[in-house]
Amino acid sequence: MRIVVKIGSQVLSRPDGTLDITRMSALVDQVAELHRKGLQVILVSSGAVASGRSELQPSRKLDQVEQRQLFSAVGQAILINRYYDLFRDHGIVCGQVLTTKENFSDRRHYLNQKSCMEVMLENGVVPIINENDTVSVTELMFTDNDELSGLIASMMDAQLLIMLSNVDGIYQGDPASGAALIREIQPGQDISPYISKSKSSFGRGGMRSKYSIAAKVAEEGITVVIANGRREGIITDLVSVAPKSPCTRFVAEKKSSAVKKWIAHSEGFAKGELHINEGCLAALSSSQARSLLPVGIDHIEGEFEKGDIVRIVSPDGSLLGVGKVCCDSETARRNLGKKGQKALVHYDYLYLES
Repeated sequence: MRIVVKIGSQVLSRPDGTLDITRMSALVDQVAELHRKGLQVILVSSGAVASGRSELQPSRKLDQVEQRQLFSAVGQAILINRYYDLFRDHGIVCGQVLTTKENFSDRRHYLNQKSCMEVMLENGVVPIINENDTVSVTELMFTDNDELSGLIASMMDAQLLIMLSNVDGIYQGDPASGAALIREIQPGQDISPYISKSKSSFGRGGMRSKYSIAAKVAEEGITVVIANGRREGIITDLVSVAPKSPCTRFVAEKKSSAVKKWIAHSEGFAKGELHINEGCLAALSSSQARSLLPVGIDHIEGEFEKGDIVRIVSPDGSLLGVGKVCCDSETARRNLGKKGQKALVHYDYLYLES
């Protein structure tokens, strides 16, 4: 079994924003136990900024980007060394993988990353993945490590994604007011009215981000669990046959193809937009598999090359999905609205939002 465990900033940070070594050690103990049982575990871990904050007092007031770059540059080295020492105590080797959002936009780079992690797992190495905050700037950052963990789980064909936060899961309102925990979410079930828009103290994301990513990953055939990373034995319990810990579990749908998984997470890399007409919308909304033909395109925005990702926009202006185009924007505009032309986006490379 292959699982991805995402450890959020709020799990690894103390109230003052510094790294919680005790909690980190407890989580490594659990991963080591699963490793000994033959499970392949991939960690997506925050904590670099918290590690750097523990070591530094900046000489002047820094803006948000400067803080992330400075603290993460120092903190990432500290963080991976902490992990290395903790795993070494169990006789396990871990390895660091730093990535950026751009590495997921190109299919070749995407497959290179996957190959790297596959060979690590084959050799019993625990991959520890984080965004490379030293080179990422605001517009090129992942929304947060929730988004990164979803991409990794999809890319690595995991069976389970565990997203550890500082709460037990998604509630039907404010838990402080006695709202009930939502224990299970079925495919297609919409619980967005319950989702809080607030973000964590030290992370960039919040429950809305977790819900959005978890729903998409579950749609691709991967079970997702949101749980409290500060509960004792949480990881080993969630992987057990009969978990007892409170959590929110997203039930997986049928498996998607590897290419469709990549495309499903590629909206942020889109180079242009295909605005479709009502007839095309009706065809794509039917139960039959349909490719996107030039005759169904109303107009095109942006410039793109063959193989780029584009957004599919419905007649009312809402995002319908994303796809990989079979030609460049010049050719696409030349064939716009014409019948008898080859598909602009083949069904195998088309992902539609549910």
